[in-house]
Amino acid sequence: MDETLKDLGDYIASKLDTKIVGWDVAFGELTVNAARADIVEVVRFLRDDARCQFICFIDVTAVDYPEREERFDVVYHLLSPKQNVRIRVKVTTDETTQVDSICDVFAGANWFERETYDMYGILFAGHPDLRRLLTDYGFDGHPLRKDFPLTGYYEVRYDDEKKRVVYEPVKLAQEFRSFDFLSPWEGTDYVIPGDEKANG
Repeated sequence: MDETLKDLGDYIASKLDTKIVGWDVAFGELTVNAARADIVEVVRFLRDDARCQFICFIDVTAVDYPEREERFDVVYHLLSPKQNVRIRVKVTTDETTQVDSICDVFAGANWFERETYDMYGILFAGHPDLRRLLTDYGFDGHPLRKDFPLTGYYEVRYDDEKKRVVYEPVKLAQEFRSFDFLSPWEGTDYVIPGDEKANG
């Protein structure tokens, strides 16, 4: 199987030339790194080429690497039913640089691109309706970015007195950062209430 994928990787790289930055076969899957400006042409080639025939669109998502200058990998997954082979296509981008939408090539990418925008803040140029999909309209931030706080910024609750939904800044009941992870079974540096007589 790996040889078939390597042959396919060589074929795609030879046909698309500078549109492909690199490719790799790992864990039984072919991953192709495409140039961001050429993503639409790359996925159209993968769909229409007689040897490839990646006609089945699976999804679009992203991965956040905040330490990099272009912190996001936008990841596309396609399937070729004829060859029974999957392919992963990646492009890199940052917080402000747009990635061209592939909705004209695969209409099913519409909501996946919206979800990727909502969760990561990645902008898709030419998308027919790029707005939040999973979070509320007034939501602040993008929850799957690694710099997004685990508690979020606001809590939402229904107020019985006001008879409406209320947004309030998050208030933590305790300081989580100084939490004691020591287990009483491993021994602590202090006496647990109720254990003072055990040592006497």
